[in-house]
Amino acid sequence: MPFLPFTRSALALALAAGASAGAFAASSTEIKLGNTVPYSGPASFYSCVGLSTAAYFAKVNDEGGINGRKVTVLSVDDALAPPKTVEQVRKLVEQDEVDAIVNQVGTAPSSAVRQYLNQKGVPQLFVQSGSNNFQQPKNFRFSTSALMSYEFEAKMYGQVIAREKPAAKVALLYQNDDYGKDYLRGLKAGLGGKALVAEITYEQTDPTVDSQILALKASGADVVVLAAYSKQVSQSLRKMDELGWKPQAWISHVSAQVHPTLDLVGLDKVVGVMTAAVVKDPTDPTWHNDADYKAYMAWMAKYQPKADAANSCNGSVYMTSAAIAQVLKLAGNDLSREGILKAALTLKDFSAPMLLPGITMTMSADNYNIFRKIQLMRFDGKRWVPQGKPVGE
Repeated sequence: MPFLPFTRSALALALAAGASAGAFAASSTEIKLGNTVPYSGPASFYSCVGLSTAAYFAKVNDEGGINGRKVTVLSVDDALAPPKTVEQVRKLVEQDEVDAIVNQVGTAPSSAVRQYLNQKGVPQLFVQSGSNNFQQPKNFRFSTSALMSYEFEAKMYGQVIAREKPAAKVALLYQNDDYGKDYLRGLKAGLGGKALVAEITYEQTDPTVDSQILALKASGADVVVLAAYSKQVSQSLRKMDELGWKPQAWISHVSAQVHPTLDLVGLDKVVGVMTAAVVKDPTDPTWHNDADYKAYMAWMAKYQPKADAANSCNGSVYMTSAAIAQVLKLAGNDLSREGILKAALTLKDFSAPMLLPGITMTMSADNYNIFRKIQLMRFDGKRWVPQGKPVGE
């Protein structure tokens, strides 16, 4: 059989094969959850998502499971490569017969299987992406997001910049995919009619973004938004420091980890960096007497003793996994794939553990934006400090 490259059309053909939804009966003793995670490749930092998901449901099982059922998590490596995601998800659905795909990592990989999962009637819940691709209930009702909307986040950034620095020269570095393009749209909307002085892209496989940072500096920008993953944010901020260039930097919330993202640059070198958040930062001593933090640390010690409790990725996945568990509880005895989706859409003002004050999770049949408010944050050299109250529309 000749080799068929995975172009967009080839992906569509691969997904369409066998995609018709059929009858699927939920087990009376087990709930099977699947996810794809980059355990290898340039985005392997996010392997913490798969490890923490499995660790959270190990805790759930030790506490008796959900609705009398044990929860099995099948977490597999896709290296954040869409062709590999297609292969792995088809196996999870057609061979392993998972009840839902949850906490899947990455905009491009998750988008590559979105149509297939919707045709199959398999819930694709709490995708670890804030892309609008997973906030389209009319066209893709089985696909929902776990993160704040990238476009909404960038729009808030743009509005604050336009209000507080009306003369600013604003530039954007963004990943050349749907993830980055959401930030481009949102930032432009937030800035109103104000034009960007530079729009520079990078590919996820680029070894560095040094040349892009040099181009941004040459643009004359004094405000830079980094719509990038952890590795590229660290590289960008470090290169800015090496150049002695100090624009005000805004970074994507998905890369706002004090450890390792900012640590790799030097905390004293990133004072004033801005971001948005919905989850408590485990490195912030503000929360160290907080009940959520104490429960989180106990969970890490028991179920992930070798992992880094200071990595906020673990805290974020702890939160989203608790929301997944809540959805499964809400489903009651109807743990069919349709029943799980219907339960997800009844989630309202859910205060998941590790959420910041004033932040809750809400879903509805016509609105899949799970966070209706977000908290703007500024890094002070030690921790992220809230700037005012949560903002939203």
